[in-house]
Amino acid sequence: MLTLGTGYIRQRWRRWWLNRQPRRDTLALTHRNLYILPTRAGLMLVLTLLLLLVGSINYQLNLGYLLTFLIAGSALVGMHRCHGNLRGLTLHLNPPAPVHVGQAVALEVRLSNPGRQTRHGIAMAIDGPSAGLPAWTDVPAQGDATLQLGWLAPKRGRQSLPTLRAQTLFPLGTFRVWSLWSPVSDVLVYPAVERHPPPLPAGEATPGHGGAAHSHSSGEFDGVRAYRRGDPLRTVVWRKAAQSFAAGRDDLVSLDLLVSQRQLLWLDHARCGAPDLESRLSRLCAWVLLADRLGLEYGLRLPGIEIAPDQGPAHRTRCLEAMALC
Repeated sequence: MLTLGTGYIRQRWRRWWLNRQPRRDTLALTHRNLYILPTRAGLMLVLTLLLLLVGSINYQLNLGYLLTFLIAGSALVGMHRCHGNLRGLTLHLNPPAPVHVGQAVALEVRLSNPGRQTRHGIAMAIDGPSAGLPAWTDVPAQGDATLQLGWLAPKRGRQSLPTLRAQTLFPLGTFRVWSLWSPVSDVLVYPAVERHPPPLPAGEATPGHGGAAHSHSSGEFDGVRAYRRGDPLRTVVWRKAAQSFAAGRDDLVSLDLLVSQRQLLWLDHARCGAPDLESRLSRLCAWVLLADRLGLEYGLRLPGIEIAPDQGPAHRTRCLEAMALC
């Protein structure tokens, strides 16, 4: 019960503290947002100093007094140095790139040191229950250093980034100085990619070519022709090539783009065959990546959204974003 009460109080305090801090992508560390407390080693040092002081008083040991105050003075200098090791740094977060569900978001933090002394033993970590191992670096004098943290997004969509923690134990490890930082940037998380999706669906006939529609076979358009020197490798039907090689032939076939242009490839949410929303989006995501890799023109139909057939990186990104926000 005591543990549960302590954890609840800690969560409430952390939530109250974070609500007071404005979210920003650049944070300058000053005495207003830095906190310092002794570590376990520091607490043991305090206990040791108390025992030394009591023993020196009891036995009137001048050398004991000297040793006690020498260690205490070194600890105070170390506390001041530890606080100054983090004070003055500027933290900047580069906007993270979109990822798929199940992939780690790469959080790249740049630390800038305007001072004339190297900052040793600076750590960055994700704060909270999902915190992993911190990343450590030294920041050169009047220079920059970059750290990367991995964070696993909880779900699909536009997700807020977690709270980050900057800390240091330098130079003695008896005090810990830290600061919490809430970035304002977010990250777009695409649906997960189905590992073994079924073949691409059949193309729909374009207006004026009603009889020219061809069905798909093994995930490719049936309109193929013999390979010609100079054909792009992306147009080679590798499954049929594998069957030909297995039969002892070296025949290659390529997609007949003239035939392919007579039909439209629509990736339809309602016809993909998966049972639930996330499974459908996962299959559509795999189809989008496959069609883009093959250089095909494709359109996407989602509930309330229809993206006209096109191709290229911009079209692929638009489709992925639509599925992420569906």
